[in-house]
Amino acid sequence: MEAFLISTGLVSLAEIGDKTMLLAILLAAAWKRPLPILLGILAATLANHAFAALAGSVLARFMDGDWVRWGVGVAFIGFAVWALVPDRFDEKPDMTEKTFAGVFWTTTAAFFLIEMGDKTQVATAMLAARFQTLPLVVAGSTLGMMLVNGPAVLLGETAAKRLPLTWIRLAAAAGFAATGFWVLVAG
Repeated sequence: MEAFLISTGLVSLAEIGDKTMLLAILLAAAWKRPLPILLGILAATLANHAFAALAGSVLARFMDGDWVRWGVGVAFIGFAVWALVPDRFDEKPDMTEKTFAGVFWTTTAAFFLIEMGDKTQVATAMLAARFQTLPLVVAGSTLGMMLVNGPAVLLGETAAKRLPLTWIRLAAAAGFAATGFWVLVAG
């Protein structure tokens, strides 16, 4: 259960203000079709984070316990620094297709691709390496993504303008740093 809760919390904090959240707001504002957008985000996140968790788990099997601990700990401290850098979304996707299936597949593809190498994907890999419980890590990281992107889709641009993103980024950085130090110290 610890893996699930930590994955949910860290990914939620890391996702606020992230480029995928900005994409969710952009898609919601352009298409005004929340259900296929939410389902597309869910499908993309499940696939992407399952891949990341599997990669993190495999990596952990080839590394000695101390190497995993130091790698995960240092990675989370790096995520703390990374979380302080605000994301922006410069490219506007093509908004011509408005069918349910078109919105769903466009959202799924866009989210899957934009999430590649993102801090939430890398964090999912590191959490899987640390906890070795793929289903709980994937479920937690997916829930974390949906807890942030769901309201972003439903509230659209209004939420983005009213959230104190600077303070949220600082909280995310503190959470990542605390996790990194905890992993290094608790070993």
